Amino acid sequence: MGEFTLKYRQDNGGTAPLNNWGMDSEYGVLHDVLIGPVDNFSWRTGNASARRAERLGMQFDHKVAEAQHVEMLDAYRQAGVNTHLIPADSSLPYQIYGRDSSVMTPWGPIVTQMFSPWRRGEWAPIVKKYAELNIPIYDVITAGSLEGGDFMVLEPGVILCGYSGERTSPLGFAQMKSWVEKEGWEVRGYQFDPFFLHIDVMVAMLAEKLAAICIDAVEPELVQWFKSRNIEIIDIPFPQVLELGVNVVALGNDRVMLPKANTGLAEKCRAHGLEVIDPDISMITPGGGGVHCMCQPLRRDSAQKT
Repeated sequence: MGEFTLKYRQDNGGTAPLNNWGMDSEYGVLHDVLIGPVDNFSWRTGNASARRAERLGMQFDHKVAEAQHVEMLDAYRQAGVNTHLIPADSSLPYQIYGRDSSVMTPWGPIVTQMFSPWRRGEWAPIVKKYAELNIPIYDVITAGSLEGGDFMVLEPGVILCGYSGERTSPLGFAQMKSWVEKEGWEVRGYQFDPFFLHIDVMVAMLAEKLAAICIDAVEPELVQWFKSRNIEIIDIPFPQVLELGVNVVALGNDRVMLPKANTGLAEKCRAHGLEVIDPDISMITPGGGGVHCMCQPLRRDSAQKT
């Protein structure tokens, strides 16, 4: 178990969880993380955040973005997290958002299918990286688009996946759902407007039974579903959505990483007893992604109660 393959998944379910990799929640202690490279990053106006930055007259500075990327990597290392970089490809300007080209499950990563034309080649470097790390791939999405920003291993036994019809399509969602349900897990789908890019600009798990949600941006049914699972909600004001204000990474042990500019959520996290780690990524977020978008957890401690 644990040797690289392009399809580790068992067709009828019962796939064995990986021993050394994988995760069963968004908040188990993070030990290894995959980070997108900054080498070829530039803002692209294919999303609302980047168009807003352009409208406000903001100017991209690659040297500043590089320095902020280094600061974020250092923050992970100081938190005891091993960082692994996706190999850079000069044809892929949005590789920095390493969340999207694959998603991690207890049974290994799913390699996704990107929606935007300038991102479709991201599958190749990600497969090479999993081969280098000797992490078996659970399977590869082929039926439609599915991007990692829409996929959350919410807590043991439950995956939440948004789909707008663009970044994640109904067909891509349905294919993933059929696989995961055969493993005995629940998959909750949530349909939303493409304006919001991915569900991770509206919803984030901060710790066990604690989530940040922009209640004004989601349907009441989703809020009620969280409450039915006894998950406490920290409400995030709508204006912060465009500034990636909900785009955070739970590190486990009541620690969260969020952008330095996100002072509102930082205060609320501290009020809930969480330690906040806040690198400055202000030159990166206008491209359309925050700290959550830039990472894909590779190994977390299990949150399953034993």
